[in-house]
Amino acid sequence: MSALVPVAPGLWTEEAEPRLIGGRRQDGEIIFPVPDGDAASLVEPVALSRKGTLWSWTTQGFEPKEPYSGPQPFQPFLIGYVELPGEIIVETRIVDALAADLVIGMPMEFAVVPFDDARSTYAFRPERQP
Repeated sequence: MSALVPVAPGLWTEEAEPRLIGGRRQDGEIIFPVPDGDAASLVEPVALSRKGTLWSWTTQGFEPKEPYSGPQPFQPFLIGYVELPGEIIVETRIVDALAADLVIGMPMEFAVVPFDDARSTYAFRPERQP
């Protein structure tokens, strides 16, 4: 999967176990994603936790409005919010699960997954048990 280009630059770290990159504002608040342009200089990059808990979710059952540029033909997908403890709540795709598998508060883990034939994106999935 390393041959796939990220959907946007600077979303996650380039390490064996990648992590989302957020930004810490001067007041200590963490934001994601890090803003573009001059606003990026107002935050300190911070690698976010790989693990969190499911805060909420839904199914995206219809193709989003333009400028949607996702895989075609459109396939419904799970989307939700994952709370990274002490950091932020991240909006994310949810993979490797069915809606019936999801429970608010369940442990989730970060993943980099294919988005289409050329690009990768971030997602969270139910935490795998060792």
